[in-house]
Amino acid sequence: MTPPRVCLFIPSFGNGGVGRTFVHLANGFSAHGVPTALIVNQADTVFADRLNPEVEQVALHGQSDLALEKDLLAFLRTNRPAVVMTGQGRDDRIALKVKKKLRDSGIRFFLRVGTSLGARTELKHRFWWSRWLFRRRQQRLFSQSDGIIANSRDAAADLSAFLNIPLERISVLPNPTVAPDLLNFVHKPVDHPWLKPGSPPVVMGAGRLGRAKDFPTLLKAFARLRRDRVCRLMILGQGRQAEKLKSLAAELGVQDDFDLPGFVDNPYAFLARASLFVLSSLWEGCPNVLIEALAVGTPAVATDCPSGPREILAEGRYGRIVAPGDAEALAEAMAATLENPPPSELLREAVRPYTLENSSRAYLESFGLGHP
Repeated sequence: MTPPRVCLFIPSFGNGGVGRTFVHLANGFSAHGVPTALIVNQADTVFADRLNPEVEQVALHGQSDLALEKDLLAFLRTNRPAVVMTGQGRDDRIALKVKKKLRDSGIRFFLRVGTSLGARTELKHRFWWSRWLFRRRQQRLFSQSDGIIANSRDAAADLSAFLNIPLERISVLPNPTVAPDLLNFVHKPVDHPWLKPGSPPVVMGAGRLGRAKDFPTLLKAFARLRRDRVCRLMILGQGRQAEKLKSLAAELGVQDDFDLPGFVDNPYAFLARASLFVLSSLWEGCPNVLIEALAVGTPAVATDCPSGPREILAEGRYGRIVAPGDAEALAEAMAATLENPPPSELLREAVRPYTLENSSRAYLESFGLGHP
């Protein structure tokens, strides 16, 4: 196999948006004729079945950061790609330690930021000294990179302000969310009784069941909505808050109209059969699932969280936007959208910048590899 020109290093591969984004980018680079390697920590990663055969999948077997560092160093010394890109904090640290050891190798290291780092830090670090220490570490880390990529204008502005990085040093590139085969997945069968034709409307959320997505607020908003209309709420995803959400649903009296199916291999088919998608997050970067909902023609409501939703929804042109944490405002926006949903053609117009073709080309230009 031809040595890769681009290596996407993601041993912290999970079942969330970052993993899917890196698979899409690997496919996109390969389609543009650029040899690409996806470097992971296990061969049977989620989404691996969607990886094009032309993409080299490299499974490193080290379990510790030090072992992964040694494995990556050996791989890069042998293959000498033009670019290495990472997209998770742990992976960033490992890659930049390897960069130091390679010295004048000519390999350029890019860090991709998929969330509003400053906003996330404010919410996750309670004490000022913890925030200060995290900020100092991130400043040192990012100063060592050859390039920085953010997936929305607001995420770039947040990163610039938080780490005092000149804004012109950050490239804002669209997520490769809308793959060419996305609509093929939409028409596949879904084994869930709530999504059969003629069933009551389903409101859908999706994402890791953790603090960032603020699904408790979505549940409270749904309980308000449920008082006035027959409908159901389904949240796709896994996480630590599953039992807490079930308990809250029971407390609100909507447990019979609430379901947590867990992780699903084909969220597109679920999204396409929903009457409404709701993004209730406290923070994001550029939420892929909101783009996916619009791409399959499903109306959406989102919180005005940092960052991404306002940009994707074009200041409300493609969907209503409400303040984070406001269950009453969210319920009103949900009711209004169900009452008067925008046409699917308008929603699909919103996602044109996020096609795999457009995104992968933009990344290659940012890497200095151009478009072959």
